[in-house]
Amino acid sequence: MTRRDFIAIGTSSGGVDALRAVVSGLPHDLRAAIAIVLHVGAHGSILPSLLNTAGPLRAVHAEDGETYSCGRIYVAPPDQHLIVEGSRLRLVHGAKENFARPAIDPLFRSAAAEMGPRVIGVILTGLLDDGAAGLEAIQTCGGATIVQDPADAFARGMPLHASPFADDILPLAGLAGRLIELIDGRSDARTTDEAAPPCDAVERDATAPRVRVPDTPPSGARGGG
Repeated sequence: MTRRDFIAIGTSSGGVDALRAVVSGLPHDLRAAIAIVLHVGAHGSILPSLLNTAGPLRAVHAEDGETYSCGRIYVAPPDQHLIVEGSRLRLVHGAKENFARPAIDPLFRSAAAEMGPRVIGVILTGLLDDGAAGLEAIQTCGGATIVQDPADAFARGMPLHASPFADDILPLAGLAGRLIELIDGRSDARTTDEAAPPCDAVERDATAPRVRVPDTPPSGARGGG
């Protein structure tokens, strides 16, 4: 049985509050590492400190080349794509994807390629469609996929586009509990190695045109762009 021990989360508009809600429900001894991409562009980010006050897990901006470990939260720093390379995290100042750097798809694609069924991919509130192609890659490689219910999201665009590739579509209040279940191997019929298909070509064209869904958030938004 493959243990799921890497959680990749992508979010944008309204994402700060959504992330704080999720991490507040996770235990201090979580048996998984968490990597987060919030669309912050090149602007300064205090997201790690905001997450540190929301729950028991320590959050930091990821550093290039560091080894990730369970029970830690690694946040993509401003203006850098966060990717997985073996047992390490890498920062790449590559071209923008889906109008964003950091973007969600590079993290999801690399995690799918490196870890296959060990990955849990999560899409939270956000505009447009960053993360949908990456979530499909995670699902194709045998990973578990969760999407916030679009009706429950501050901005429904990203959850709506990612929903076709979701194993679970849940309101925000149910996400932490589902993550714990998947990490503990409960209620998951796809955790055997045999269930994971070969995955040697998950690099997708993340900038391929997709149908755009009108999605205008209310004023006073908190979170990424």
